[in-house]
Amino acid sequence: MKRMIAFISALVVFLGVAFFMTGNGKQTANTKKVPTVGILQLQTHPALDAIHRGVVAGLKEYGYVPGKTVKIDYQNAQGDQSNLKTMSQKFVNEDADEVVGIATPAAQALVSAAGKSTPVILAGITDPSGSGLIKSDSHPGANVTGTSGESPLKSHLDLMRELVPNTKTVGIIYTTSDHGGEYNAKKFAKICKQEGVAYKMFTIANTNDMQTVAEKMASEVDAVYAPQDNGVASAMKTLVSVTNKAKVPVIPAVDTMVKAGGLATLSVDQYQLGKLSGEMAAKVLKGKDTSDYAIKVISKGKMTLNLSEAKKLGITFPASVLKEAKTKGVVYQ
Repeated sequence: MKRMIAFISALVVFLGVAFFMTGNGKQTANTKKVPTVGILQLQTHPALDAIHRGVVAGLKEYGYVPGKTVKIDYQNAQGDQSNLKTMSQKFVNEDADEVVGIATPAAQALVSAAGKSTPVILAGITDPSGSGLIKSDSHPGANVTGTSGESPLKSHLDLMRELVPNTKTVGIIYTTSDHGGEYNAKKFAKICKQEGVAYKMFTIANTNDMQTVAEKMASEVDAVYAPQDNGVASAMKTLVSVTNKAKVPVIPAVDTMVKAGGLATLSVDQYQLGKLSGEMAAKVLKGKDTSDYAIKVISKGKMTLNLSEAKKLGITFPASVLKEAKTKGVVYQ
């Protein structure tokens, strides 16, 4: 009798477990783990913010909806290098399924922390191979891939010469600690040399230097080129406040820098660049191998004009330039 009771008890337990596995267990099997994506941004300014919004939109387009089908851990280092290291390590320690770097220093910190395991998605990084982040654009290698925004530098010089035809010397300014800014500035200088345009190079160590450096530059040049550089972008209003007094126009690389006081540019859309990064991040979450997932590059720019800035400087935009901005680009009033 005791054996029979023990047998029945065991059977009840077994059936209960079986019911759980085929009932609740079935639900558990069908419930996929919600992945975590860590997004690390160097600092706050409009161009990087636009990339961030684009990344989230790109993930969402492929079914990764924040708070529902994906957990996004967004961290902003506010320009502090020590924060970059701490935040990158946080993602790795908490087992993020992949991480996204917005701006070169953020991407470098993530690659260093992730080692060869956690996938790293680059979001609009200038010259990723030169930054030591990948082996090559076509075969990134290891666990890193993403997007690169290549400024149409020759078009920037052509636009400068069209809008400010009397320019004899161009001032080129960049931040010494920003690899992307230095890369673009020196590449632009090379194009100036090839085109027979005189130029002078100016650098800032951080945004606190902008006032002094801008004053010196404005007294020595006829126009300024501000490349895609995080430090220069963050200090754009300071730069323009100085150059406007000297009636020296600034041609920046990014549309958000035009909005902040630049005269005009042909700019790669930062939001679309981020969106493409988000789409790539989604595909990696779905299982795509990063090692041979080629870097995607956007280099075609849209015309962006600042009418109020042109008025301050006494510059009239050619009809063809104005038409292009109104039909295919952006016009800030």
